[in-house]
Amino acid sequence: MGNASSPQQTWSQRFEAALHPAIARFNASIDFDIELIEFDITGSQAHARMLAKTGIISAAEGEQLVKGLEQVRQEYRAGQFNPGIDEEDVHFAVERRLTELVGDVGKKLHTARSRNDQVGTDTRLYLRHQIGQLRQQIREFQSVLLDQATQHIETLIPGYTHLQRAQPLSLAHHLLAYVEMTQRDWERLGDVYKRVDISPLGSGALAGTTFPIDRHYAAELLGFSRVYENSLDGVSDRDFAIEFACAASLIMVHLSRLAEEVILWASEEFRFVTLKDSCATGSSIMPQKKNPDVPELVRGKTGRVFGHLQALLVLMKGLPLAYNKDLQEDKEALFDTVKTVQGCLEAMTILMREGLEFRTERLNQAVNEDFSNATDVADYLAAKGVPFREAYNLVGKVVKTSLAAGKLLKDLTLDEWKQIHPAFEVDIYEAIAPRRVVAARNSFGGTGFDQVRQALERARSRLKQDA
Repeated sequence: MGNASSPQQTWSQRFEAALHPAIARFNASIDFDIELIEFDITGSQAHARMLAKTGIISAAEGEQLVKGLEQVRQEYRAGQFNPGIDEEDVHFAVERRLTELVGDVGKKLHTARSRNDQVGTDTRLYLRHQIGQLRQQIREFQSVLLDQATQHIETLIPGYTHLQRAQPLSLAHHLLAYVEMTQRDWERLGDVYKRVDISPLGSGALAGTTFPIDRHYAAELLGFSRVYENSLDGVSDRDFAIEFACAASLIMVHLSRLAEEVILWASEEFRFVTLKDSCATGSSIMPQKKNPDVPELVRGKTGRVFGHLQALLVLMKGLPLAYNKDLQEDKEALFDTVKTVQGCLEAMTILMREGLEFRTERLNQAVNEDFSNATDVADYLAAKGVPFREAYNLVGKVVKTSLAAGKLLKDLTLDEWKQIHPAFEVDIYEAIAPRRVVAARNSFGGTGFDQVRQALERARSRLKQDA
Protein backbone atom coordinates (compact mmCIF):
# COMPACT_ATOMS: atom_id res chain seq x y z
CA MET A 1 0.00 0.00 0.00
CA GLY A 2 2.98 2.33 0.43
CA ASN A 3 4.42 2.16 -3.07
CA ALA A 4 4.68 5.24 -5.25
CA SER A 5 1.80 4.19 -7.46
CA SER A 6 -0.73 3.80 -4.67
CA PRO A 7 -3.80 6.03 -4.95
CA GLN A 8 -3.06 7.51 -1.55
CA GLN A 9 0.17 9.02 -2.84
CA THR A 10 -1.66 10.75 -5.66
CA TRP A 11 -3.76 12.86 -3.29
CA SER A 12 -1.05 15.30 -2.23
CA GLN A 13 2.60 15.36 -1.27
CA ARG A 14 1.40 16.56 2.12
CA PHE A 15 1.04 12.88 3.04
CA GLU A 16 4.25 11.08 3.93
CA ALA A 17 2.83 7.64 4.66
CA ALA A 18 0.20 5.39 3.18
CA LEU A 19 -3.07 4.56 4.84
CA HIS A 20 -3.24 1.60 7.17
CA PRO A 21 -4.47 -1.35 5.04
CA ALA A 22 -7.60 -1.77 7.16
CA ILE A 23 -8.41 1.94 6.91
CA ALA A 24 -7.81 1.82 3.15
CA ARG A 25 -10.38 -0.97 2.89
CA PHE A 26 -12.76 0.91 5.18
CA ASN A 27 -12.36 4.10 3.14
CA ALA A 28 -12.72 2.49 -0.29
CA SER A 29 -15.96 2.53 -2.25
CA ILE A 30 -14.84 0.73 -5.41
CA ASP A 31 -16.72 -2.43 -4.43
CA PHE A 32 -20.04 -0.68 -4.97
CA ASP A 33 -19.43 2.56 -6.87
CA ILE A 34 -18.14 0.52 -9.81
CA GLU A 35 -21.87 0.61 -10.65
CA LEU A 36 -21.24 4.19 -11.80
CA ILE A 37 -18.36 3.44 -14.17
CA GLU A 38 -20.17 3.97 -17.47
CA PHE A 39 -21.74 7.18 -16.17
CA ASP A 40 -18.36 8.32 -14.82
CA ILE A 41 -16.82 7.82 -18.26
CA THR A 42 -19.68 9.67 -19.98
CA GLY A 43 -19.39 12.56 -17.53
CA SER A 44 -15.62 12.69 -17.96
CA GLN A 45 -15.93 12.77 -21.74
CA ALA A 46 -18.24 15.79 -21.50
CA HIS A 47 -15.81 17.45 -19.07
CA ALA A 48 -12.90 16.85 -21.46
CA ARG A 49 -14.85 18.34 -24.38
CA MET A 50 -15.71 21.37 -22.25
CA LEU A 51 -12.04 21.84 -21.25
CA ALA A 52 -11.08 21.81 -24.93
CA LYS A 53 -13.90 24.17 -25.98
CA THR A 54 -12.89 26.74 -23.38
CA GLY A 55 -9.19 26.47 -24.27
CA ILE A 56 -8.16 25.11 -20.89
CA ILE A 57 -6.63 22.20 -22.80
CA SER A 58 -5.99 21.91 -26.53
CA ALA A 59 -8.49 20.44 -28.95
CA ALA A 60 -6.07 17.58 -29.66
CA GLU A 61 -5.73 16.82 -25.95
CA GLY A 62 -9.50 16.88 -25.57
CA GLU A 63 -9.94 14.40 -28.41
CA GLN A 64 -7.21 12.19 -26.96
CA LEU A 65 -8.98 12.14 -23.58
CA VAL A 66 -12.38 11.37 -25.12
CA LYS A 67 -10.99 8.49 -27.18
CA GLY A 68 -8.98 7.14 -24.26
CA LEU A 69 -12.04 7.18 -22.04
CA GLU A 70 -14.00 5.31 -24.68
CA GLN A 71 -11.29 2.65 -24.73
CA VAL A 72 -11.61 2.32 -20.94
CA ARG A 73 -15.36 1.82 -21.43
CA GLN A 74 -14.85 -0.91 -24.02
CA GLU A 75 -12.23 -2.66 -21.85
CA TYR A 76 -14.66 -2.66 -18.93
CA ARG A 77 -17.48 -4.05 -21.06
CA ALA A 78 -15.17 -6.77 -22.36
CA GLY A 79 -14.12 -7.73 -18.84
CA GLN A 80 -10.53 -6.58 -19.43
CA PHE A 81 -10.62 -3.76 -16.88
CA ASN A 82 -11.52 -4.85 -13.35
CA PRO A 83 -10.30 -2.30 -10.79
CA GLY A 84 -9.77 -3.56 -7.27
CA ILE A 85 -9.57 -2.21 -3.74
CA ASP A 86 -6.23 -0.49 -4.34
CA GLU A 87 -7.99 2.00 -6.63
CA GLU A 88 -10.15 3.32 -3.76
CA ASP A 89 -13.03 4.53 -5.97
CA VAL A 90 -14.32 4.36 -9.52
CA HIS A 91 -13.13 7.88 -10.34
CA PHE A 92 -9.48 7.17 -9.50
CA ALA A 93 -9.74 3.80 -11.25
CA VAL A 94 -10.88 5.31 -14.54
CA GLU A 95 -8.39 8.16 -14.39
CA ARG A 96 -5.55 5.77 -13.57
CA ARG A 97 -6.36 3.50 -16.51
CA LEU A 98 -6.81 6.50 -18.82
CA THR A 99 -3.34 7.78 -17.92
CA GLU A 100 -1.88 4.36 -18.64
CA LEU A 101 -3.49 4.48 -22.09
CA VAL A 102 -2.82 8.09 -23.17
CA GLY A 103 0.11 9.12 -21.00
CA ASP A 104 0.50 12.38 -19.10
CA VAL A 105 -2.37 14.07 -20.92
CA GLY A 106 -4.61 11.79 -18.86
CA LYS A 107 -3.55 13.76 -15.79
CA LYS A 108 -5.19 16.86 -17.25
CA LEU A 109 -8.68 15.34 -17.12
CA HIS A 110 -9.23 16.38 -13.51
CA THR A 111 -8.51 20.05 -14.23
CA ALA A 112 -11.31 22.31 -12.91
CA ARG A 113 -13.09 19.37 -11.32
CA SER A 114 -13.32 17.73 -7.90
CA ARG A 115 -14.42 14.27 -6.99
CA ASN A 116 -17.23 16.02 -5.13
CA ASP A 117 -18.93 17.42 -8.22
CA GLN A 118 -17.81 14.39 -10.23
CA VAL A 119 -19.61 11.86 -8.04
CA GLY A 120 -22.66 14.11 -7.88
CA THR A 121 -22.78 14.16 -11.67
CA ASP A 122 -22.25 10.40 -11.98
CA THR A 123 -25.01 9.65 -9.49
CA ARG A 124 -27.49 11.89 -11.26
CA LEU A 125 -26.65 10.38 -14.65
CA TYR A 126 -27.14 6.92 -13.16
CA LEU A 127 -30.44 7.75 -11.49
CA ARG A 128 -31.79 9.61 -14.50
CA HIS A 129 -31.24 6.45 -16.56
CA GLN A 130 -32.77 4.18 -13.92
CA ILE A 131 -35.88 6.35 -13.56
CA GLY A 132 -36.47 5.92 -17.28
CA GLN A 133 -36.15 2.15 -16.91
CA LEU A 134 -38.50 2.04 -13.94
CA ARG A 135 -41.14 4.13 -15.67
CA GLN A 136 -41.06 1.71 -18.60
CA GLN A 137 -41.44 -1.22 -16.21
CA ILE A 138 -44.45 0.45 -14.61
CA ARG A 139 -46.02 0.81 -18.04
CA GLU A 140 -45.46 -2.91 -18.73
CA PHE A 141 -47.01 -3.80 -15.37
CA GLN A 142 -50.01 -1.58 -16.08
CA SER A 143 -50.42 -3.15 -19.51
CA VAL A 144 -50.60 -6.61 -17.95
CA LEU A 145 -53.19 -5.42 -15.41
CA LEU A 146 -55.23 -3.94 -18.24
CA ASP A 147 -55.08 -7.21 -20.17
CA GLN A 148 -56.37 -9.08 -17.12
CA ALA A 149 -59.04 -6.47 -16.50
CA THR A 150 -60.23 -6.68 -20.10
CA GLN A 151 -60.85 -10.40 -19.63
CA HIS A 152 -62.78 -9.90 -16.39
CA ILE A 153 -65.07 -6.92 -16.87
CA GLU A 154 -68.13 -8.98 -15.96
CA THR A 155 -66.39 -11.32 -13.53
CA LEU A 156 -67.60 -10.45 -10.04
CA ILE A 157 -65.47 -10.42 -6.89
CA PRO A 158 -66.44 -9.56 -3.32
CA GLY A 159 -65.40 -6.06 -2.35
CA TYR A 160 -64.16 -5.53 1.20
CA THR A 161 -63.86 -2.82 3.78
CA HIS A 162 -62.17 -3.69 7.08
CA LEU A 163 -61.55 -7.07 5.39
CA GLN A 164 -65.28 -7.71 5.76
CA ARG A 165 -67.57 -8.37 2.80
CA ALA A 166 -68.95 -4.98 1.73
CA GLN A 167 -70.28 -4.85 -1.85
CA PRO A 168 -69.69 -6.94 -4.97
CA LEU A 169 -67.38 -5.50 -7.62
CA SER A 170 -66.31 -6.05 -11.16
CA LEU A 171 -62.94 -7.81 -10.94
CA ALA A 172 -61.73 -5.45 -13.67
CA HIS A 173 -62.63 -2.50 -11.44
CA HIS A 174 -60.55 -4.01 -8.64
CA LEU A 175 -57.54 -4.45 -10.93
CA LEU A 176 -57.96 -0.96 -12.35
CA ALA A 177 -57.45 0.45 -8.85
CA TYR A 178 -53.84 -0.76 -9.09
CA VAL A 179 -53.50 0.78 -12.53
CA GLU A 180 -54.42 4.12 -10.96
CA MET A 181 -51.99 3.65 -8.06
CA THR A 182 -49.13 2.85 -10.38
CA GLN A 183 -50.09 5.75 -12.65
CA ARG A 184 -49.35 8.03 -9.71
CA ASP A 185 -46.05 6.19 -9.29
CA TRP A 186 -45.23 6.80 -12.95
CA GLU A 187 -46.06 10.47 -12.64
CA ARG A 188 -44.21 10.80 -9.34
CA LEU A 189 -41.03 9.40 -10.86
CA GLY A 190 -41.39 11.96 -13.65
CA ASP A 191 -41.53 14.71 -11.02
CA VAL A 192 -38.46 13.33 -9.27
CA TYR A 193 -36.65 13.24 -12.61
CA LYS A 194 -36.90 17.04 -12.77
CA ARG A 195 -34.83 17.35 -9.59
CA VAL A 196 -32.37 14.69 -10.74
CA ASP A 197 -31.90 16.43 -14.08
CA ILE A 198 -29.66 19.24 -12.71
CA SER A 199 -25.91 19.28 -13.28
CA PRO A 200 -23.52 19.89 -10.38
CA LEU A 201 -20.49 19.55 -12.69
CA GLY A 202 -18.27 22.60 -12.34
CA SER A 203 -19.16 23.20 -8.69
CA GLY A 204 -15.68 21.97 -7.83
CA ALA A 205 -14.99 20.83 -4.30
CA LEU A 206 -17.44 23.40 -2.90
CA ALA A 207 -16.62 26.89 -4.22
CA GLY A 208 -16.42 26.62 -8.00
CA THR A 209 -13.13 27.03 -9.86
CA THR A 210 -10.72 29.71 -11.09
CA PHE A 211 -10.64 28.18 -14.59
CA PRO A 212 -12.88 29.72 -17.31
CA ILE A 213 -15.17 26.70 -17.56
CA ASP A 214 -18.54 26.58 -19.31
CA ARG A 215 -20.87 24.68 -17.01
CA HIS A 216 -23.87 25.10 -19.28
CA TYR A 217 -22.03 23.58 -22.23
CA ALA A 218 -20.99 20.53 -20.18
CA ALA A 219 -24.56 20.18 -18.92
CA GLU A 220 -25.89 20.39 -22.47
CA LEU A 221 -23.51 17.64 -23.60
CA LEU A 222 -24.85 15.40 -20.82
CA GLY A 223 -28.49 16.23 -21.54
CA PHE A 224 -29.10 18.05 -18.26
CA SER A 225 -31.90 20.61 -18.39
CA ARG A 226 -30.10 23.05 -16.07
CA VAL A 227 -27.20 23.49 -13.66
CA TYR A 228 -27.02 24.06 -9.92
CA GLU A 229 -27.09 27.77 -9.12
CA ASN A 230 -24.99 27.38 -5.98
CA SER A 231 -21.75 25.37 -5.83
CA LEU A 232 -22.18 24.48 -2.15
CA ASP A 233 -25.64 23.10 -2.85
CA GLY A 234 -24.39 21.39 -6.00
CA VAL A 235 -21.91 19.13 -4.21
CA SER A 236 -23.93 18.48 -1.05
CA ASP A 237 -27.51 18.07 -2.28
CA ARG A 238 -28.99 14.60 -1.97
CA ASP A 239 -32.63 15.66 -1.88
CA PHE A 240 -33.08 14.03 -5.26
CA ALA A 241 -31.93 10.66 -3.86
CA ILE A 242 -34.31 10.96 -0.90
CA GLU A 243 -37.18 11.92 -3.20
CA PHE A 244 -36.42 8.95 -5.38
CA ALA A 245 -36.33 6.61 -2.36
CA CYS A 246 -39.70 8.02 -1.26
CA ALA A 247 -41.19 7.45 -4.72
CA ALA A 248 -39.69 3.96 -4.76
CA SER A 249 -41.19 3.26 -1.34
CA LEU A 250 -44.65 4.17 -2.61
CA ILE A 251 -44.20 1.87 -5.60
CA MET A 252 -43.40 -0.89 -3.11
CA VAL A 253 -46.44 0.03 -1.00
CA HIS A 254 -48.66 -0.53 -4.01
CA LEU A 255 -46.95 -3.73 -5.10
CA SER A 256 -47.11 -5.01 -1.53
CA ARG A 257 -50.84 -4.31 -1.25
CA LEU A 258 -51.52 -6.32 -4.39
CA ALA A 259 -49.10 -9.00 -3.17
CA GLU A 260 -51.04 -9.31 0.09
CA GLU A 261 -54.32 -9.68 -1.77
CA VAL A 262 -52.89 -12.39 -4.04
CA ILE A 263 -51.64 -14.24 -0.94
CA LEU A 264 -55.12 -14.10 0.56
CA TRP A 265 -56.84 -15.00 -2.72
CA ALA A 266 -54.62 -18.05 -3.13
CA SER A 267 -55.41 -19.38 0.36
CA GLU A 268 -57.82 -22.25 0.91
CA GLU A 269 -60.08 -19.88 2.81
CA PHE A 270 -60.58 -17.60 -0.23
CA ARG A 271 -59.74 -19.82 -3.23
CA PHE A 272 -60.17 -16.86 -5.61
CA VAL A 273 -57.03 -17.66 -7.63
CA THR A 274 -54.93 -20.68 -8.53
CA LEU A 275 -51.18 -20.15 -8.57
CA LYS A 276 -49.41 -21.67 -11.53
CA ASP A 277 -46.30 -23.77 -11.09
CA SER A 278 -44.11 -21.17 -12.82
CA CYS A 279 -44.61 -18.70 -9.95
CA ALA A 280 -44.96 -20.88 -6.86
CA THR A 281 -42.96 -23.42 -4.87
CA GLY A 282 -43.80 -26.34 -2.63
CA SER A 283 -43.07 -27.28 0.94
CA SER A 284 -40.09 -29.44 1.84
CA ILE A 285 -42.25 -31.65 4.11
CA MET A 286 -45.89 -30.98 3.14
CA PRO A 287 -46.49 -32.26 -0.39
CA GLN A 288 -49.95 -30.73 -0.72
CA LYS A 289 -48.79 -27.12 -0.39
CA LYS A 290 -48.19 -24.53 -3.08
CA ASN A 291 -46.57 -21.42 -1.66
CA PRO A 292 -47.05 -17.85 -2.99
CA ASP A 293 -43.33 -17.05 -2.91
CA VAL A 294 -43.41 -14.15 -5.39
CA PRO A 295 -45.94 -11.98 -3.54
CA GLU A 296 -44.43 -12.94 -0.18
CA LEU A 297 -40.98 -11.82 -1.30
CA VAL A 298 -42.38 -8.57 -2.68
CA ARG A 299 -44.12 -7.97 0.62
CA GLY A 300 -40.88 -8.69 2.47
CA LYS A 301 -38.64 -6.59 0.24
CA THR A 302 -40.91 -3.60 0.78
CA GLY A 303 -39.44 -3.15 4.26
CA ARG A 304 -35.96 -3.21 2.76
CA VAL A 305 -36.76 -0.24 0.51
CA PHE A 306 -38.39 1.62 3.40
CA GLY A 307 -35.18 1.07 5.36
CA HIS A 308 -33.09 2.68 2.62
CA LEU A 309 -35.34 5.75 2.66
CA GLN A 310 -34.91 6.06 6.42
CA ALA A 311 -31.15 5.60 6.09
CA LEU A 312 -30.89 8.41 3.53
CA LEU A 313 -32.97 10.75 5.69
CA VAL A 314 -30.80 10.07 8.74
CA LEU A 315 -27.65 10.38 6.62
CA MET A 316 -28.55 13.95 5.63
CA LYS A 317 -29.97 15.11 8.95
CA GLY A 318 -27.63 17.67 10.51
CA LEU A 319 -24.94 17.25 7.85
CA PRO A 320 -23.03 20.56 7.60
CA LEU A 321 -22.13 22.10 4.26
CA ALA A 322 -20.57 21.12 1.99
CA TYR A 323 -19.37 17.65 0.99
CA ASN A 324 -18.72 15.13 3.78
CA LYS A 325 -17.49 11.55 3.51
CA ASP A 326 -20.82 10.48 5.00
CA LEU A 327 -22.27 11.00 1.52
CA GLN A 328 -20.40 7.94 0.31
CA GLU A 329 -23.11 6.00 2.17
CA ASP A 330 -25.83 7.14 -0.22
CA LYS A 331 -24.67 4.80 -3.01
CA GLU A 332 -25.47 1.37 -1.62
CA ALA A 333 -28.90 2.49 -0.42
CA LEU A 334 -29.65 4.05 -3.78
CA PHE A 335 -28.32 1.15 -5.87
CA ASP A 336 -30.13 -1.47 -3.83
CA THR A 337 -33.38 0.49 -3.93
CA VAL A 338 -33.22 0.61 -7.72
CA LYS A 339 -32.42 -3.10 -8.07
CA THR A 340 -35.04 -4.16 -5.54
CA VAL A 341 -37.87 -2.16 -7.11
CA GLN A 342 -36.88 -3.27 -10.60
CA GLY A 343 -36.84 -6.90 -9.49
CA CYS A 344 -40.20 -6.64 -7.75
CA LEU A 345 -41.86 -4.93 -10.70
CA GLU A 346 -40.55 -7.63 -13.02
CA ALA A 347 -41.70 -10.45 -10.73
CA MET A 348 -45.17 -9.00 -10.17
CA THR A 349 -45.58 -8.37 -13.90
CA ILE A 350 -44.81 -12.02 -14.62
CA LEU A 351 -47.08 -13.17 -11.79
CA MET A 352 -50.05 -11.13 -13.03
CA ARG A 353 -49.45 -12.03 -16.67
CA GLU A 354 -48.92 -15.77 -16.43
CA GLY A 355 -48.53 -16.87 -12.82
CA LEU A 356 -52.12 -17.03 -11.62
CA GLU A 357 -55.60 -17.82 -12.85
CA PHE A 358 -58.80 -16.37 -11.44
CA ARG A 359 -61.32 -19.02 -10.39
CA THR A 360 -64.43 -17.44 -11.88
CA GLU A 361 -66.86 -20.10 -10.62
CA ARG A 362 -65.61 -19.70 -7.07
CA LEU A 363 -65.81 -15.91 -7.37
CA ASN A 364 -69.39 -16.18 -8.62
CA GLN A 365 -70.22 -18.42 -5.69
CA ALA A 366 -68.60 -15.99 -3.26
CA VAL A 367 -70.71 -13.00 -4.31
CA ASN A 368 -73.88 -15.05 -3.89
CA GLU A 369 -73.26 -16.27 -0.35
CA ASP A 370 -73.27 -13.10 1.76
CA PHE A 371 -75.16 -9.92 2.63
CA SER A 372 -73.08 -7.57 0.47
CA ASN A 373 -76.29 -6.60 -1.37
CA ALA A 374 -77.81 -5.13 1.81
CA THR A 375 -76.99 -1.54 0.79
CA ASP A 376 -78.94 -2.10 -2.41
CA VAL A 377 -82.02 -3.04 -0.41
CA ALA A 378 -81.75 0.29 1.41
CA ASP A 379 -81.23 2.07 -1.93
CA TYR A 380 -84.30 0.26 -3.30
CA LEU A 381 -86.49 1.61 -0.50
CA ALA A 382 -84.95 5.08 -0.77
CA ALA A 383 -85.77 5.14 -4.49
CA LYS A 384 -89.42 4.43 -3.52
CA GLY A 385 -89.55 7.41 -1.18
CA VAL A 386 -88.50 5.87 2.14
CA PRO A 387 -85.95 8.12 3.91
CA PHE A 388 -82.53 6.45 3.57
CA ARG A 389 -81.77 6.39 7.31
CA GLU A 390 -85.11 4.68 7.97
CA ALA A 391 -84.45 2.23 5.14
CA TYR A 392 -80.95 1.62 6.51
CA ASN A 393 -82.31 0.68 9.94
CA LEU A 394 -85.00 -1.57 8.45
CA VAL A 395 -82.45 -3.50 6.41
CA GLY A 396 -80.20 -3.85 9.45
CA LYS A 397 -83.02 -5.61 11.27
CA VAL A 398 -83.68 -7.82 8.21
CA VAL A 399 -80.05 -8.91 8.10
CA LYS A 400 -80.14 -9.69 11.83
CA THR A 401 -83.26 -11.85 11.58
CA SER A 402 -82.07 -13.52 8.38
CA LEU A 403 -78.80 -14.49 10.02
CA ALA A 404 -80.69 -15.96 12.94
CA ALA A 405 -82.84 -17.97 10.51
CA GLY A 406 -79.86 -19.10 8.44
CA LYS A 407 -81.16 -17.32 5.36
CA LEU A 408 -79.70 -14.91 2.80
CA LEU A 409 -81.67 -11.91 1.51
CA LYS A 410 -82.31 -13.66 -1.80
CA ASP A 411 -84.03 -16.50 0.13
CA LEU A 412 -86.76 -14.30 1.64
CA THR A 413 -90.25 -14.70 0.17
CA LEU A 414 -92.12 -11.71 -1.21
CA ASP A 415 -94.52 -11.93 1.74
CA GLU A 416 -91.57 -11.70 4.12
CA TRP A 417 -90.31 -8.64 2.23
CA LYS A 418 -93.72 -6.99 2.42
CA GLN A 419 -93.88 -7.63 6.17
CA ILE A 420 -90.72 -5.58 6.42
CA HIS A 421 -92.17 -2.74 4.32
CA PRO A 422 -95.13 -2.61 1.90
CA ALA A 423 -92.98 -0.82 -0.72
CA PHE A 424 -91.25 -4.08 -1.62
CA GLU A 425 -92.37 -5.66 -4.88
CA VAL A 426 -91.23 -8.65 -6.93
CA ASP A 427 -88.54 -6.52 -8.56
CA ILE A 428 -86.56 -6.62 -5.30
CA TYR A 429 -85.05 -9.92 -6.41
CA GLU A 430 -83.64 -8.36 -9.54
CA ALA A 431 -82.41 -5.34 -7.57
CA ILE A 432 -80.33 -7.49 -5.19
CA ALA A 433 -78.93 -9.92 -7.76
CA PRO A 434 -75.10 -9.45 -7.61
CA ARG A 435 -74.73 -8.73 -11.33
CA ARG A 436 -77.48 -6.11 -11.13
CA VAL A 437 -75.93 -4.67 -7.96
CA VAL A 438 -72.63 -4.16 -9.76
CA ALA A 439 -74.14 -2.87 -13.01
CA ALA A 440 -76.25 -0.31 -11.14
CA ARG A 441 -73.21 1.47 -9.68
CA ASN A 442 -72.71 3.46 -12.84
CA SER A 443 -71.50 6.74 -11.37
CA PHE A 444 -68.22 8.06 -12.79
CA GLY A 445 -65.36 5.97 -11.42
CA GLY A 446 -67.74 3.32 -10.11
CA THR A 447 -67.79 -0.43 -10.62
CA GLY A 448 -70.68 -0.49 -13.11
CA PHE A 449 -69.75 -2.44 -16.21
CA ASP A 450 -70.23 0.55 -18.51
CA GLN A 451 -68.03 2.69 -16.29
CA VAL A 452 -65.37 -0.02 -16.18
CA ARG A 453 -65.28 -0.25 -19.96
CA GLN A 454 -64.85 3.51 -20.19
CA ALA A 455 -62.11 3.42 -17.53
CA LEU A 456 -60.29 0.74 -19.49
CA GLU A 457 -60.42 2.88 -22.62
CA ARG A 458 -59.08 5.89 -20.76
CA ALA A 459 -56.26 3.86 -19.24
CA ARG A 460 -55.24 2.33 -22.56
CA SER A 461 -55.34 5.73 -24.24
CA ARG A 462 -53.09 7.10 -21.50
CA LEU A 463 -50.54 4.36 -22.04
CA LYS A 464 -50.54 4.94 -25.80
CA GLN A 465 -50.02 8.67 -25.39
CA ASP A 466 -47.00 8.13 -23.16
CA ALA A 467 -45.47 5.39 -25.34
